Amino acid sequence: MLEELNCCVVSPTYNNASTLEQVLTDVSRYVSHIIVVDDGSTDDTTSILARLQTDMLEKADDGTVLEVIRIPKNSGKGFALRKGFEQALISGYQYAITIDTDGQHFADDIPAFAQMIKKYPGSLIVGARNMQQDGVPGKSSFGNRFSNFWYKLETGIKLPDTQCGFRLYPIKLMSAMRFYTSGYEFEIESLVRAAWAKRPIRWVPVKVYYAPDEDRVSHFRPFLDFMRISILNTVLVLITFLWVKPREIVRRLRWSSFKRFFRREFSRQTQSPLRIASSAGFGVFMGIVPIWGYQLIVGLTLAHFMKLNKTIVFLTANISIPPMIPIILYISFLVGGWIIGEQTASVSINTISMDYVKYNLYQYLAGSVVFAVSAGILIFLVVWMAVWFSRKKSA
Repeated sequence: MLEELNCCVVSPTYNNASTLEQVLTDVSRYVSHIIVVDDGSTDDTTSILARLQTDMLEKADDGTVLEVIRIPKNSGKGFALRKGFEQALISGYQYAITIDTDGQHFADDIPAFAQMIKKYPGSLIVGARNMQQDGVPGKSSFGNRFSNFWYKLETGIKLPDTQCGFRLYPIKLMSAMRFYTSGYEFEIESLVRAAWAKRPIRWVPVKVYYAPDEDRVSHFRPFLDFMRISILNTVLVLITFLWVKPREIVRRLRWSSFKRFFRREFSRQTQSPLRIASSAGFGVFMGIVPIWGYQLIVGLTLAHFMKLNKTIVFLTANISIPPMIPIILYISFLVGGWIIGEQTASVSINTISMDYVKYNLYQYLAGSVVFAVSAGILIFLVVWMAVWFSRKKSA
């Protein structure tokens, strides 16, 4: 089936001599072309691969080919995967299954990927491990939950496992993408970028084996690699809310689609008027509250935990678009002057500037918080009554 689907296997490896041979032997039972990328190994990896190549050549009647790419200096898992994909494309493949050589994954799950890609051509398919089973390290379980949360925030897609290295990539369809990461974080970047490019993302359950601590070989550096992944997620979130989401909104800016969007989000029967109104009021509050530059990130993160409608929160938080900013600042100063009384600075909408805000910061902060709360409550009441009356009328 993999031959028919034009699919090979790409296996990055780095100092996994103890498990390498068994993994590749098992994989060779399911696929005829394996590309191993030796990422600067310093153990017996080179000699093991040379022997396996000879053995497979002697048994050429089964059609299995083991191709080895040697990277002189360890450059990271992402770099190794990209080199393997380049070679797979040169060889004419459309898909590549990736499997690590540390023995955590089982080759007999490969047919599940083949069945899934046959059913959903062009998809990126991710293996989903059972992270609740015995023997799963606590740091792996936490890291997976952490990654899943950020992935959903960045793409709107819920996946059970965003860190599994057992995957099927549509390498030909993704060949035009330019990737920037070279370490473990490449697997997150590729998932997010595929989702942004509207590639279907699917998953299949896979088995996983975690060796005892004394036998486990891991090249994941907890502090450094977690830091790199965190930085990547920060960048991806910024791109999501500063470019990807606004771009999608602009693309849909037709009056008919706007009416459908409004009707769907604000009149959705599966959501209560209270939830819809709370989302709208909270979005307006976040759009006015004085945390400029972080309003959307903080607002959408809190909306996730508060189980609000994130689309409505995003839409209403954009009350702070540039044309509205002077008006928001002006009203905030007026409200702040009413609060602090005698120390009020006179203000007109023409004198509003960042320097003015700086020199009258207390008045602005006090006024903007009260204004944000008041506007949020007002919008909550207006939206709640509008949705309630609309549903009562249509009932």
